[in-house]
Amino acid sequence: MTQAPLPCWTTFADLPLAHGEPLGCGRLRVEPADFQVEERLGFAPDGEGDHLLLWVRKTGANTEWVARRLAALAGASQSEIGYAGLKDRHAVTSQWFSVPRPRDEPPDWSALSTDGIEVLEVHPHRRKLRRGALAGNRFRLRIRDCALTVPALDARLEAIRARGVPNYFGEQRFGHADGNLIRAHALFGGTAGRVPRHQKGLWLSAARSQMFNQLLAERVRREDWDRPQPGDCLQLDGTHSHFLAEVIDEALTERCERMDLHPSGPLWGAGAPPTRAAIQRLEEEVAADFPGWPEGLAAQRMDQERRALRLPVIDLTGRLVEEGLELTFELTAGSYATAVLRELVDWDA
Repeated sequence: MTQAPLPCWTTFADLPLAHGEPLGCGRLRVEPADFQVEERLGFAPDGEGDHLLLWVRKTGANTEWVARRLAALAGASQSEIGYAGLKDRHAVTSQWFSVPRPRDEPPDWSALSTDGIEVLEVHPHRRKLRRGALAGNRFRLRIRDCALTVPALDARLEAIRARGVPNYFGEQRFGHADGNLIRAHALFGGTAGRVPRHQKGLWLSAARSQMFNQLLAERVRREDWDRPQPGDCLQLDGTHSHFLAEVIDEALTERCERMDLHPSGPLWGAGAPPTRAAIQRLEEEVAADFPGWPEGLAAQRMDQERRALRLPVIDLTGRLVEEGLELTFELTAGSYATAVLRELVDWDA
């Protein structure tokens, strides 16, 4: 069987912007402290149970490496360590981990400080922390050497507060030089060989994410990424719940304007998208640009899901300081700070 040629896709850097050209340029991640992330779980530790929840601040370390270090110190296997999400390496990030509660004396967590790992809090908990079990993340970013004018910055921040930003998947989803997409294509064509389950999951997620980004890019070009259209599936803010809106009335329009509802796009899998009319045709046209991918995702038992096209940016503030631009904001789980940043400035990481 001859595999279909590799599809042409739009890279993250070339995806269309919703709020106009960047206001300037600068440098990001000059130091780890220039990119700070604080996880929001959305629930409190139980205060009892067979696990411990650890509130950990890490500098210059990725999540999986920290999990291995915690496991070694706690005398547990890495599979017994829980965390809600992966966090950047080149950053200062605070997140929760769970470890099995030791039968004897707890380890000396301070021994990890030489590895850039600080255990700030320890709480008993009943369950292992599962992936995705978080409400969102709080960001504090510094873009250095960024020359902007205050009026332009204030106007752009206000526009983003009012409309949000396109909810693109970030470039880290796709691997170095889009390697995860290239490997997903090989998987769909039957030329990838035997692949570990975890690795396969990364490739499948990357493929769905790229197809979503491509669809969202078309909606941004049409300038209806944040406005409901007949046949849209509208998603309730902060949830995965969505419903078909074949007719758009004033009530639905008003709910979208106040960001209670968002138009959604497909995360491809088995079955047809639940949209209708011109919106469904657009989604199918975008999918047709990726020959073999929708069928490959379905064959891998991925379910058809939806993701909001719009990302509200919560408590967004920005100010010009001597070093450049400082931003703070909060995002829901599964979204990317770079989707916000790219609507303000260009940067060199």
